[in-house]
Amino acid sequence: QVQLVESGGGLVQPGGSLRLSCAASGFVFSYYDMNWYRQGPGKERELVATIGATGDYTNYADSVKGRCTISRDNAKRTVYLEMNSLKPEDTAVYYCMTRRGTLGDHWGQGTQVTVSS
Repeated sequence: QVQLVESGGGLVQPGGSLRLSCAASGFVFSYYDMNWYRQGPGKERELVATIGATGDYTNYADSVKGRCTISRDNAKRTVYLEMNSLKPEDTAVYYCMTRRGTLGDHWGQGTQVTVSS
């Protein structure tokens, strides 16, 4: 059974930092790209960052470029999202996601990030 479990969210002041983690199980983690999405209050879910299966490439939404870093540790079956210079508009539930072709898309339960003073 595929499981993606996010952690690391919380309340942080503007300008602060957080590191999100997503622990994966139930599939061959090193075969698949991994993604972080977010959904803010009253907003559509948006793709934040993607990392290749071997970590060979990364892509970021313009809204987080230069402030966020996605990384992965295939030995630990974990993907990370380091977020710096956080803004109130970064407030959202952050989700880990992987697409396994015909085997379908898999999502975690999400972790809440709130940026507020």
